[in-house]
Amino acid sequence: MTKTVYVGLSGGVDSSVAAALLKEQGYNVVGVYMKNWSRDLPGFSCPWKEDYQDAKRVAVQLGIEFKMFDFENEYFNRVVQYMLDGFTAGQTPNPDIMCNQEIKFKLFLEASLEQGADFIATGHYAQTNNGKLIVAKDDNKDQTYFLYRVTDEALSKTLFPIGGYTKPEVRELAKKYNLITATKKESMGICFVGKVGIKEFLQQFLPPQKSGDIKNQYGMSIGTHDGAVYYTIGQRHGLSVGGGLPYYVTGKDMAKNEVYVTTDIQDKKLWNDAITLTSPHWISKNPDLKDLVVRTRHRGPLTIVKSIKKQGNNYILELAEPLRALTAGQSAVLYQKDVCIGGGIIC
Repeated sequence: MTKTVYVGLSGGVDSSVAAALLKEQGYNVVGVYMKNWSRDLPGFSCPWKEDYQDAKRVAVQLGIEFKMFDFENEYFNRVVQYMLDGFTAGQTPNPDIMCNQEIKFKLFLEASLEQGADFIATGHYAQTNNGKLIVAKDDNKDQTYFLYRVTDEALSKTLFPIGGYTKPEVRELAKKYNLITATKKESMGICFVGKVGIKEFLQQFLPPQKSGDIKNQYGMSIGTHDGAVYYTIGQRHGLSVGGGLPYYVTGKDMAKNEVYVTTDIQDKKLWNDAITLTSPHWISKNPDLKDLVVRTRHRGPLTIVKSIKKQGNNYILELAEPLRALTAGQSAVLYQKDVCIGGGIIC
């Protein structure tokens, strides 16, 4: 009996090729555009209509059924609000990770299964096998970092058709299939707002921020910021403190409304040889926490974990070498060889 796969069609080349490959493999493929965001912002027009039309055109080209699932309200409540709360608390949250956890591999999965799908599929660069999350063939494009909060139950119902291809190979496949997205550029910036920068986005939803002091490593005030929420650990650009060596953000105090910077790239406040993880998530319910490496940002280096200990609801990771600019709110993702086993939020 032919299996039915609901493919998340974003209007980009990766999901388009994913759908084409699945059809070629004999699946009954249904394309689904997830409408997560449609709001225009000052100076920026949300591209959702163009993306929706591109996704629809790909479905017509492939001769597959096409639907739209409207998750806009849930997206704001579960992803955008999470992000706003995190920044307000002085953290730097990752909306892409929360989108995968709450929308793509929860709401989209549930809605698809209810409508008769056997599997869902996306254009992520990742691989899965028996509920395990495995890194993609293309190291440069691997997206398992963003998928670590997905469950093994969800992965057992998920296909990643392009996980075994490199990006150039995916582009070539798109040309082979004559897809209208073959030469479409990748969208950059926040996952749901196209070209809007994070600061510009936050300014639309957070109350006006108060300016405050920027202090250097000696405690001297060397300038003013326009809102501590807009700054993140390790940040170098956008500080508006001129002259001499570049400054790097080492921390901030939300209560005092102060941002702390240094010109010393070796400043101890910029480096950590241990990580405290909160909100831990393990893809398998009983993970084997041995022989681990950790990644603290997408495309960041893999660092050996010397030890991992549970402390209350948190985990403490001792690292083989110090890492620069660990940022509260970001994720530390753990791997055993080529298998992503989970991770947690840096605090």
